[in-house]
Amino acid sequence: MTDPLPAVFVGLDVGKSDHHAVALTADGKTVLDKALPNNEAKLRTILEGLTAHGPVLMVVDQPATIGALPVAVAQAMAGVEVAYLPGLAMRRIADLHPGSAKTDARDALIIADAARTMPHTLRSIQADEEQIAALALLAGFDDDLAGEVTAVSNRLRGLLTQIHPALERALGPRISHPAVADLLTRYPTPARLASAGRGHVRARLKKHAPRLAGRLTEEVFTALDEQTVTVPGTDAAGVVVPILAEQLAALTRQRTEIATQVEAIVEAHPLHQVLTSLPGVGVRTAARILTEVVGKDFKDAAHLASYAGIAPVTRRSGTSIRGEHAPRGGNKRLKRALFLSAFASLNHPPSRAYYDRKRAQGKRHNQAVIALARRRCDVLFAMLRDGTLYQPPTASAA
Repeated sequence: MTDPLPAVFVGLDVGKSDHHAVALTADGKTVLDKALPNNEAKLRTILEGLTAHGPVLMVVDQPATIGALPVAVAQAMAGVEVAYLPGLAMRRIADLHPGSAKTDARDALIIADAARTMPHTLRSIQADEEQIAALALLAGFDDDLAGEVTAVSNRLRGLLTQIHPALERALGPRISHPAVADLLTRYPTPARLASAGRGHVRARLKKHAPRLAGRLTEEVFTALDEQTVTVPGTDAAGVVVPILAEQLAALTRQRTEIATQVEAIVEAHPLHQVLTSLPGVGVRTAARILTEVVGKDFKDAAHLASYAGIAPVTRRSGTSIRGEHAPRGGNKRLKRALFLSAFASLNHPPSRAYYDRKRAQGKRHNQAVIALARRRCDVLFAMLRDGTLYQPPTASAA
């Protein structure tokens, strides 16, 4: 809780064009229950009127995206603090209230009442640094682009498999390479590739992959020789394939441009050298750690691991149920970043030794990588807490 204690608790159910606000006093009296436009002037007017009762604590259910403006307005005002109630906690608290209706007014009331009676369920929201806010926006856009790249490449590989499986086996693993996308834009069907000849295909590939051009050209024509029939729909695929190839090339270029901007912001952050000194942490992983960890208060490494969803959950009930299982909750973005960084660190001898030890204990690959990510979480917490670079373990510690 804040000091002094809030006199008014404002629950804000945010929306795209309008928010619904419910304000309760410390004794539970409703002093506000109305819809608010997503407008700075209106939000300021309402919050200034509530500060007449004393300190105000405003709680939102979405601190980012559509809830970013109310959070920024509250943080800029004196006498107003802002907090965040996670959606899962809100839904569980909603089950304690009578009725099953799902309305903005009821959700806002539940948020305000939870802030008043169950302050331990709230999460703090600190004013984001410009670097962190920019990273969050760029990293989120990069995640969207990555999803689109996967969808387009899968669609493209599916078409190639349909009309010429051998050609897909040759080009599929490199489908996102600029040289392959450019080749399919110019020669989208097996017949056009064959009629172009080795010389033209090799020259086309050399523009983007000089060292790969010769070997890939031979693989392409070896694949073309494996099939002599023309599958129905090949002509239609010749219309769709170049469109998908152009989309894939454009998405790949966009990801490269975003990665350049992300790298510049990460390198300018004071924690850049600290994070990238940990084996398996690159620019994108460092950016995700910065956006999901910096500004949040973690008591210890176990708290951080639990927040990331990589700490095992114990289940016990009498003598019949005993064991541990992987949690389903946690911060999905941070969990993915820590998992992938742990997997990337397997070429680091200490990390590989720990992974092999877990495998020898009978754990599956994913379980061993999650255990390694949990172990690395202790190291990451200490590095962030002390601001020190990664130091390899000594022989005795290992």
